[in-house]
Amino acid sequence: MTGYLSIILHAHLPFVRHPEHEKFLEESWLFEAITETYLPLIQVFENWRRDQIPARITLSLSPTLCAMLLDKLLCERYARHLDGLIDLAEKEIHRTHWDRAYRDLAWMYHHRLSLARETWRHYGGNLITAFKQFQDEGRLEIITTAATHGLLPLMANHPASVRAQILTARDHYRTCFGRDPRGIWLPECAYLGGVEAYLQEANIRWFTLDTHGILHAQPRPRYGTFAPIFTPNGVAAFGRDFDSSRQVWSKHEGYPGDPRYRDFYRDIGFDLDFDYVRPHLPSPDNRGFTGIKYFRITGESGPKEIYRRDEALAAASGHARHFLDERLAQIRAAAPLLDRPPMIVAPYDAELFGHWWYEGPEFLDFLARQMNHERKEISLITPGEYLQRHPTNQIASPGASSWGEEGYWRVWLNESNQWIYPHLQIAQERMSQLAQRYSGQPIASAAPLTGKRKKAKTIAPATGPDALQTRALRQAARELLLAQASDWPFILRAGTSADYARRRVKDHLLRFIALHEQLTLTHVDEAWLREIESRDNLFPDVNWNYWK
Repeated sequence: MTGYLSIILHAHLPFVRHPEHEKFLEESWLFEAITETYLPLIQVFENWRRDQIPARITLSLSPTLCAMLLDKLLCERYARHLDGLIDLAEKEIHRTHWDRAYRDLAWMYHHRLSLARETWRHYGGNLITAFKQFQDEGRLEIITTAATHGLLPLMANHPASVRAQILTARDHYRTCFGRDPRGIWLPECAYLGGVEAYLQEANIRWFTLDTHGILHAQPRPRYGTFAPIFTPNGVAAFGRDFDSSRQVWSKHEGYPGDPRYRDFYRDIGFDLDFDYVRPHLPSPDNRGFTGIKYFRITGESGPKEIYRRDEALAAASGHARHFLDERLAQIRAAAPLLDRPPMIVAPYDAELFGHWWYEGPEFLDFLARQMNHERKEISLITPGEYLQRHPTNQIASPGASSWGEEGYWRVWLNESNQWIYPHLQIAQERMSQLAQRYSGQPIASAAPLTGKRKKAKTIAPATGPDALQTRALRQAARELLLAQASDWPFILRAGTSADYARRRVKDHLLRFIALHEQLTLTHVDEAWLREIESRDNLFPDVNWNYWK
């Protein structure tokens, strides 16, 4: 074997669940991802199994996404949503009857949506079961991320929050997949020295970094990103390959921008009569995406041209061949310089494949099948499998980094969202005080990851919490975790759904403040607690002691 390619898909969505509304716009984020990304990926994996394609990839499933995929209310709503899309496709077949090109596309959508419903029903509406099967068969390595995708470097002044994000994620992974995770996707690939201590406590063996996080390690890595490094405590860090990233992500050079591919933004939810599409929209009062799109990207000028599925698939096949040839060229150039096969790590957001790039799942399928003919030179493996084959690696300390703008955390800490963090800092310290108080431990101010703790002051009660207080402590932990999600500052910076993101942060912090007051000054309001438990119902067994 000359070299390895490791494709890592990061599937994450913020926890969005609103039982108080019959239909809620932001819940469509999950529904679109299921229809356009998760179900098509499952179908690709099924075809690899059927055809005995020896391809192994890594899939990161965030705890918030898993919680939503397992939620009965959201699954019921998704099933109705999918039925509605199939009804819309049937209407489109009739509407376009006299226009051959559009009618063929309407039939294509009807077929693909019907197949998606068959796959959904085959697994009983439980996609976690589907992914677990592929992992149990050795076809996937499923990894985790922080519990609510909190940006860990921005919690560095409160190590207990870093620890709680990681250990809560590990615990939830156990309930979903019946084992411990061996790898983790650090949210936004954001790394700051010290986090690996908590990864080690969770028995996590490896994580991914952006390119410069590896290249700026001390001492400098001998093999660049073509091999992992071990942090001083033995947790492995794999670096993102720059070239494979550029060929997919680049706005100007990336494959998804090819004019033959389907245009994401041109949707019948905006083009057709409002009353006609209204029953199928994510929000009945506003135009939005239905997922039925008839045009291709075409180009930067001139009218949009109709989407041609056969041309798009030919483009995906050609791009897969180009991607493979480029990886082979990298491996052939690097192999003589290394004492082991070069490792190319290619991490992407999973939602790119299918949702943003409609032909993305077919690209992956073409790539795996073409690699099967080149398996003497390159194979698809996972980072965990690499460490089993090559357990000895250079020891170095990675550089602080992320895959965000300018390589650090500017996206999540700037003038549009900086107001969040003083409130989070106070809530985090109060959560630790609650955990120490109700566990009978001394209360100490949290120090940074590399700092010293202040002298402890004991104010803890003599006994632990009763059943109602335990529920309130767990809910306080949930509200804090949800407020810490990196999605909210990201959305505020992007300016999309900013009002919703701002409201979510404020709601979770206000609920936490109320719970803290009830647990320290007054008494727990059981009726109100029951109401917010029914809304923010993820992580039912969250361990509030992690914040001690």
